[in-house]
Amino acid sequence: MIAILKYNAGNIKSVQNALIRLGYKSIITDNREELINSDKVIFPGVGEAGSAMKYLTERGIDKVIISLTQPVLGICLGLQLMCRHTEEGDTECLGIFDAEVKLFPPGDKIPHMGWNNFLTMKGDLFKGVSLDNDVY
Repeated sequence: MIAILKYNAGNIKSVQNALIRLGYKSIITDNREELINSDKVIFPGVGEAGSAMKYLTERGIDKVIISLTQPVLGICLGLQLMCRHTEEGDTECLGIFDAEVKLFPPGDKIPHMGWNNFLTMKGDLFKGVSLDNDVY
C-alpha cells in the first residue's frame, strides 16, 4: 500500500487520482502507524513551509518521516520540507537532506510551468525513462 501523507498542504487528491489511474492502491493519512507500515510514502504538497512544519511537528509526524526506511517520494513542498532549512519564512525543516532551499532571485518568472526535457541520473528511479521523454 502507498501512503500519501496528509498534512493540510495541497495536491493530495491529484496524487491519489494519478495512482488510481495507474492501478495502485493508496491511502491518504497522517496516522503514524499507517505511514510506518506502508510500502512507500508520497510526501506531496502545495503550501507554505512554516505552517506545514508546524502541522507535522504538533502531531509527531516529523519524527516518523525522518525514521522511515521505505522509499519516500517528496513532491514540491514535500521535497522542500525534507531539506534542512528553507528561506521561505526562515523555516527549519526535517533535515533528511543536508540542503537549504533558496528563494528565487527577484525578477525570475515563477512559477515555471510547462513541458520540459530532463536529464536522468543513475539508479532505479528513472529506469526505462529516456532523455527523449517530456515531463510536466
